[in-house]
Amino acid sequence: MSSEETDVRDEKPQFVLPLVVRIERDAPPTRTDALETAARAVLEILTDDRSLGEGEWAQAMTDWEDARIRKVVRRARGAEWRRAGTLPGIAVTGAEAEVRVFPPVPLDGWPKELAKLQVSGTDLDDPAEPGPVPDGAVVLWINPGVDMSAGKTMAQAGHGAQLLWWAMPDADRKAWQEAGFPLAVRTATPEHWAALAASGSGLPVVRDAGFTEIAPGKTVVSEGSHRFAPHLRLRQA
Repeated sequence: MSSEETDVRDEKPQFVLPLVVRIERDAPPTRTDALETAARAVLEILTDDRSLGEGEWAQAMTDWEDARIRKVVRRARGAEWRRAGTLPGIAVTGAEAEVRVFPPVPLDGWPKELAKLQVSGTDLDDPAEPGPVPDGAVVLWINPGVDMSAGKTMAQAGHGAQLLWWAMPDADRKAWQEAGFPLAVRTATPEHWAALAASGSGLPVVRDAGFTEIAPGKTVVSEGSHRFAPHLRLRQA
């Protein structure tokens, strides 16, 4: 993207896609489960009928996509989570994780039910290493050299899922959606990351603008699978 294009997008009204992850004190989700659930939540709102055509969220989605594609993850528990659930949105569940995604709102115009929720405190852990990537699942590869909170990484995984969706042919999109968006989020090894992020790989790359937590740079590379978008896979030497 050229600096001129970036300036045009910056001049437009800015919107943000809110995601809320449920983190109860006594039962927080595992990190990878939360990342994968957030990524699927983004895909669910992109493909929801309310986001398309003349749907009630369609204009907000268009306004959001015309400017910078911002996503912010906040945490909630107990009554906060229940209040958030009164707003129009989509609830997505993983193995343990619960994430709600809401139609885009103006950058400074969050509804009161969400505005009070905290961005910090989304630090989550995996008690064990994530297992192998499920057969046929696409993979959102995290940059091993960037230290991000779980909330920030959830937003980046959502970006990666969105870019992969946009890069897929219609037939692959249809098949992936009908299968329930099977995906995995994994941290790449340094060597693998170098190959994934190389300019000649042709894979969708998330480039964070550096507004929060980290310096500008590449955070996620999205890779298809043998079932979905096989042309968007890293060529093996």
